[in-house]
Amino acid sequence: MFGYVVMNRPEMKIKDYDLYRSFYCGLCRELRERYGISGQITLTYDLTFVTLLLSGLYEPPTKKGTSRCIVHPVRRQPVRKNEFTEYAADMNVFLAYYKCVDDWKDEKKLSRLAYSRLLERKDKKAEALWKNKTSVIIRHLNEISAMEKAGETDIDKISGCFGKIMEEILVYKEDQWEPALRRMGFYLGKFIYLMDAFDDVEEDIEKGNYNPFAQDYIIEGFEEKVRQILIMMMAEACREFEKLPIIKYADILRNILYSGVWCRFETVSEKRKEKQEKKHV
Repeated sequence: MFGYVVMNRPEMKIKDYDLYRSFYCGLCRELRERYGISGQITLTYDLTFVTLLLSGLYEPPTKKGTSRCIVHPVRRQPVRKNEFTEYAADMNVFLAYYKCVDDWKDEKKLSRLAYSRLLERKDKKAEALWKNKTSVIIRHLNEISAMEKAGETDIDKISGCFGKIMEEILVYKEDQWEPALRRMGFYLGKFIYLMDAFDDVEEDIEKGNYNPFAQDYIIEGFEEKVRQILIMMMAEACREFEKLPIIKYADILRNILYSGVWCRFETVSEKRKEKQEKKHV
């Protein structure tokens, strides 16, 4: 359920896009160096956002360089890395492993089982590095799994559980910014969980998988109802973001929070409209 906290490329300045890409490439390289190719494949935009957010808040020393890769074999790409790149890489692998395990349990996808086996040893390394944090996340993941199996219909309750996971990810250390980061992470996590459910609702109903929107999907006005819920979640997340004294990378972070997170929603909405129009024809 990751891949929703993305930038809105057409609305981003070229210099900001280049800066964003340098952190994205930095996380990619960090994953490769710490966890190999199988770890590198787990790269997500969501943890790039976490890297930028924490880097903007704490302004750590950041190494700058260039690197070539399979995607960019000819032209060297700018790369930025710091302590939060390392942290994001650990969280990236840790969450990817449990996502694969969850996919195997729910849908018996052999590809996910095989990939989880590749990540298992790497996941143990990430867990050991952040033992207190990962134990909390695992507890909440188990709670989500139990609620999904029980067919939980309270979307606030189950999305709030994923919100608590994002709380832990955004809080790097205990300091004066912890309360704002926790609340921001909580509402951002709820947004991610519900956005993922909205995105997958048709496929989940077809396959008989759990989805908190399964009962509401056929009701008129479903899409607008979900939109309003998501707007409330992001409004709360953005309110907490604005409390943080972030100057560096602020324009990029606002592009993501105020615009980028809605790109997937609009894409899904347009596809559904086209599908419905074809049915009527």
